[in-house]
Amino acid sequence: MLTDTDPRVSAYINLYAVLGTLPLLCELVPEARDILASPTTPTCIRFVVPGGPKADITFTTTGVHSGRGRGVPLVVLAFTSVSHFNRVIDGTAQPIPLGSPTRLKFLTGVFSPLTDLLGRYLQPTDADLADAEFQEISTRLSLHVAAAAIAQVANEDRSGRFSAHHIPDGDVALEVTGAVAYHLRIRDHHATFVPEPSASPRGVLTFADLDTAGGILSGSISAIACISDGRLAMRGFISMVDNVNRILDRVGHYLTKAA
Repeated sequence: MLTDTDPRVSAYINLYAVLGTLPLLCELVPEARDILASPTTPTCIRFVVPGGPKADITFTTTGVHSGRGRGVPLVVLAFTSVSHFNRVIDGTAQPIPLGSPTRLKFLTGVFSPLTDLLGRYLQPTDADLADAEFQEISTRLSLHVAAAAIAQVANEDRSGRFSAHHIPDGDVALEVTGAVAYHLRIRDHHATFVPEPSASPRGVLTFADLDTAGGILSGSISAIACISDGRLAMRGFISMVDNVNRILDRVGHYLTKAA
């Protein structure tokens, strides 16, 4: 079994899956919306990672979204390498900010508090999890990260690309009974994470509940065990579901090492 991970793939996961969960954090957590109310918003952050991912993320007083809105002031965060970017996300290094002093205040007043809050939900303490509402939001955010990471592993990881090469075009639904419905859109063996239901999936993975979904997608629960006891159900085009399961295994390695 391949267990080594690639720092470049981790960078894609960190930008598109981890930071890509900030919009959901701001939807679910009132404290996040309070942080966005800062007078330094709206602002767009451009992430520039040499040899790795690049993206613009715009922060407004009402939410967070990808891309840059027209006329929104820009702050650039530069990094020397994918490893440097990963260390910044881990909290063990600092980025290289480029922008006016006024705009840079946004980083300390809004961006850092938001990422710190996200980190608290993604790596909660036992005391945090004693609160049932906190636990549910934590699980939802972790599930979003893991589901979004499937697409990054499918597109950027050597083993993930091998599995994706055997997946035909179509949608693979990721459903949690009564709670969440996402899907992966596969086109020409390239995967895109779509945080909404699919109208016509060719394959479906249905998790019994949020805890089961989060555990399987993060690698802390065995998918095989859950299939055996009914907590995970699969239907549709078997080769699609089987290869997505293989990619899920790789996702678990990346997220476990990141925790």
